[in-house]
Amino acid sequence: MNSFFHGVTELKTESDSLIGRRIPGSEQGWPHTDRGKGMEKILILDGNTRSALAATRSLGRKGVQVVVADETKRTLSGASKYCSESFTYPSPTASLRAFLSTVKGECSRRGIRVIFPMTEVSMVTVLKHREEFSDFQLPFVAFPTFDAVTDKWNLVRLAQRLNITTPQTHYIADLQSLLRVYPTLKFPVVLKPYRSMICTNGHCTAASVKYAESARELERTVEQYEYFRRSPFLLQEYISGHAHGIFALYDQGKPVASFAHRRLRENPPSGGVSVLCESVEKNAEAWRMAKTILDYVGWHGVAMVEFKVTAEGKPYLMEVNGRFWGSLQLAVDAGVDFPWLLYQMASGEAVDPVDGYTTGVRSRWLLGDLARLCKVLTGNELPPGLRLPDKMRAVLQFLDFFDASTRCEESRWHDIRPFFSQLARFAPHWLSKTIGQVL
Repeated sequence: MNSFFHGVTELKTESDSLIGRRIPGSEQGWPHTDRGKGMEKILILDGNTRSALAATRSLGRKGVQVVVADETKRTLSGASKYCSESFTYPSPTASLRAFLSTVKGECSRRGIRVIFPMTEVSMVTVLKHREEFSDFQLPFVAFPTFDAVTDKWNLVRLAQRLNITTPQTHYIADLQSLLRVYPTLKFPVVLKPYRSMICTNGHCTAASVKYAESARELERTVEQYEYFRRSPFLLQEYISGHAHGIFALYDQGKPVASFAHRRLRENPPSGGVSVLCESVEKNAEAWRMAKTILDYVGWHGVAMVEFKVTAEGKPYLMEVNGRFWGSLQLAVDAGVDFPWLLYQMASGEAVDPVDGYTTGVRSRWLLGDLARLCKVLTGNELPPGLRLPDKMRAVLQFLDFFDASTRCEESRWHDIRPFFSQLARFAPHWLSKTIGQVL
């Protein structure tokens, strides 16, 4: 533990000032648009993400000209027939000025009016430099509000003020604070980075949740991952239950549309990205808590509020993502077309009314499910307490392609190229890695 937290600096963000006070919508600085302007060309950043593909298909089928961009020339969304144009941009973390200049210049040259960032990195970059995009529509909250709810420790403190149930949480800033909480810990515990992306020296790392079932395993985990050694993190009690996501669209502090899903399988198996999920009725208490937070901060745009729901039906707040989510295609399939609704809002058009949605619809990210199966077969990243899963059952579940209620999100017959593009890019790596581990 000698290297624990070498170089940690005090966490100070603009979002601290937001905890404990309501933020009126009139102070957010949202752009106001004229009604009835018609179809505007849109730029979708982070074209290699699943959410970007879902948005590209959604808007393209509505007749919107969709421009897709990312750091690589070939992208998942760029392979879609609904992508009309594409371009590349420099890394927003390694080459900030070049990124801003490229995106702004391409938007002006191509006649783009609306911009949808899809990842936390691009969203933070664009929101922090919003003045550079004053000529374009960004239908999202101001950066301080976004920062307040996506910083996980700030969110816990806000939830406590609003009497919203969260797991017991400790803020670990250094070795001393970790040693102080040791006597109070009840294992297993959850190690949660204070942000989903940890950015230092122009490099960003996707920081994932880890689990520890003993003090020794906790120490090993902290030493193994740099984002725990060098950055603050949270220690939370482990809540056993299923993941329940509440999705919402807000227009200047007012809810416009909402949706809920339940995660049936995740990658990694211990908890993470949804690879099989189902549209469900909103848990009433979870929806009340999600609405309480979003109303309080005067939200604008889309958000996902994630909960763990126990067997008794009690929801615990886990986190808030202030952007589009990976399982976006499920909401579209079930009848809540969030990309189109947000686009209408950004363009100043009347937003289509949403009269509920279909429950029982399932969406499967096939290649993500394959990656999950590989982890189950090799015993990697399993949930606490689960050491000997039924591997044959996992294989049979993966091979079930005959459920009429389940749709493969990346493979659509009317737009099949993204599936093969993703398959060619990722499957060989996953398979070779898994075979090597098995052998």
